[in-house]
Amino acid sequence: MSVNIGELLAERARDQADEIGLVEAATGKNLSFQELNGRADAFAWHLQKKGVRAGERVMLMVKPSADFICLSFALFKLGAVVILIDPGMGYKNLLRCIAGVQPQVFIGIPLAHLFRQLFRAPFRSVRISFCCGSSWGLLGPDICKEAGIFSQPFPAYPARADELAAIIFTTGSTGPPKGVRYEHGVFNAQLRLIRDYYQIGPGQIDQPGFSLFALFSTALGARAVIPDMDPTRPAKVDPQKFVRSLREQKVTYSFGSPAIWNVVSRYCQEQGIVLESLQQVLMAGAPIQGDLIARMQSILPLEARIHTPYGATESLPIVSMEGKEIVEFTWPLSRKGHGICVGRPLPGIEIRVIALSDAPIPLWDDALCLPDGEIGEIVVRGDVVTRAYENNSEENRLSKIKDKASFWHRMGDLGYLDAQGRLWFCGRRAHRVKTKAGTLFTIPCEAIINEHPDVARSALVGIPDPLHPGWQHPVIIVEPVKTRRINSDRLLAEVRELAAASALTESIKFFLTHPDFPVDIRHNAKIFREKLSDWAQRKIEGGA
Repeated sequence: MSVNIGELLAERARDQADEIGLVEAATGKNLSFQELNGRADAFAWHLQKKGVRAGERVMLMVKPSADFICLSFALFKLGAVVILIDPGMGYKNLLRCIAGVQPQVFIGIPLAHLFRQLFRAPFRSVRISFCCGSSWGLLGPDICKEAGIFSQPFPAYPARADELAAIIFTTGSTGPPKGVRYEHGVFNAQLRLIRDYYQIGPGQIDQPGFSLFALFSTALGARAVIPDMDPTRPAKVDPQKFVRSLREQKVTYSFGSPAIWNVVSRYCQEQGIVLESLQQVLMAGAPIQGDLIARMQSILPLEARIHTPYGATESLPIVSMEGKEIVEFTWPLSRKGHGICVGRPLPGIEIRVIALSDAPIPLWDDALCLPDGEIGEIVVRGDVVTRAYENNSEENRLSKIKDKASFWHRMGDLGYLDAQGRLWFCGRRAHRVKTKAGTLFTIPCEAIINEHPDVARSALVGIPDPLHPGWQHPVIIVEPVKTRRINSDRLLAEVRELAAASALTESIKFFLTHPDFPVDIRHNAKIFREKLSDWAQRKIEGGA
């Protein structure tokens, strides 16, 4: 039996033919599910005619739009493997990722084609290319015009659950970005879980701040409103435009990073706006602060629900929690350094916490598990968990633990389970600071420092301890708030006092200020601590 996720769009076209399936907020363009499916079929026929075959790797570099959605479904129907890479990850990382996956087909906007011509070597594997958008004939014909808008139904490739559907790259917040192998079965499992747990489907209207969620919404029969924003810079979202489309389209749910909702919630509070149609908000991509959830509650209807799903590119979603429970019960503990509660495992998901180790763990043993309340590495098992990275045997060896016929995925995140079965997040394994006196974890320590009213956010990093090889000196770096002038010397003196008053941070002796933390490109929320660590080492060794 085929489980090709491309067939889901054909089902939507059959059952919801005339319902609007997608709206582009920037252009006002809208398409029904029938039109979306017809367009996807037209693309699929055109690509097949030009020689694109099932199993071939297709790099898709097209901005979030109706064309992006239709091309994605067209490629799924063909049985091709869609390669999605965040263009904002920096050209060196981008070129490394492209060379690693060796795409055979390239579909991109004119700017992407110019990039390809400028850096030819990583694209040597490409045998067919298509331009999406007008280039006045300089980069070849425009596939969006050549393919047409409607055709006979395209017979979808009969994909098995274990066949590859896409390669989606991580943000690279703890090292080089990795290509995650997404099988059709994993996509289907994700869709079922999102549909059933968050009650998403026909009659719902989504405005996603992350492009992949637009694909999910369309497949589930919900209308997707593509916001007028740069998806690679969510923290720079224009709140007026984002809110306008939320209200005009009567959006009922929206998925976005905390960076988006931080900007939007402040704007709505300043303007006295309540987003009356919004019944569900999903925030993910980085630890969610209780203050942000409380602010969001003030701009939503009383009955609206805020969710903070937890997961990673390799496995999502796996845990979820409602904002009301966070604000009322767990956030007061988070502020005292207990970590951030991310909730309970979703249906069909198994979560364990195992002893800390940087070494591979080839075989599962229940003896690896830690008791409740003890910080270790989070591991997960379930149908939404991907099996492997692309062309990365070392990372596969480090991240997977074989358990009879199944496997556990090591999240690389640290945390603990409490007596109620809730998972608490305490930071990344790669970001823990190993000192001679003991190990420090980022999220609990930073919570102590973030209590200062002039601190926008803080970061715990480690720098080498020259007297004790293998150990580190912990350093706290603070980013001052930007809404008022801050005396850095006074701020650091007060932060030192704050740190000295807590058992979690009393051993920290180095403190610095940084004007603007480097963050990941997908959510603009995860702090690039490796960059801050290098910066801190230079500052401290230079006597700054």
